[in-house]
Amino acid sequence: MEKIASFTVNHLALEPGVYVSRVDADPATGAVVTTFDLRLTAPNREPVMDTAAVHAIEHLGATYLRNSPEWRDRVVYFGPMGCRTGFYLILFGSHTSAEVAPLVRETFEFVRDFEGEIPGARPEECGNWHDADLVQAKWWARRYLEGTLEHIDEAHLVYPQD
Repeated sequence: MEKIASFTVNHLALEPGVYVSRVDADPATGAVVTTFDLRLTAPNREPVMDTAAVHAIEHLGATYLRNSPEWRDRVVYFGPMGCRTGFYLILFGSHTSAEVAPLVRETFEFVRDFEGEIPGARPEECGNWHDADLVQAKWWARRYLEGTLEHIDEAHLVYPQD
């Protein structure tokens, strides 16, 4: 089998950032989607996020994105990477990392500043509703904002080249 594109990225050189992971077009319709790698930790060099933090960020991020007046109709998916080092954001259309970096920043500001009950965190709304930690989610959001998003540069918008 061929190695999938995301496994060809050198994770030992990857740092937190906002990266275009792939751009795909439906062969039948030509509809385009862009998948973004929202990397919160340096893989294999920094601790991964706890599942409860990931789950809370997933609920809060999806809620914010799907309510964004400018982007809501373009959001296909927001969810965690299995490795727990970041999230995928999939949007209709062809977009650059620089274009969506402000949206990502707004999303993580929403997570950082959120108070109250996590949306969708009730037993009738979620299959693992009790595994969500708002305190940890806010900590990770603040870390991503202060360490990356508030001063993002080209090196953190394009995958590293070997």
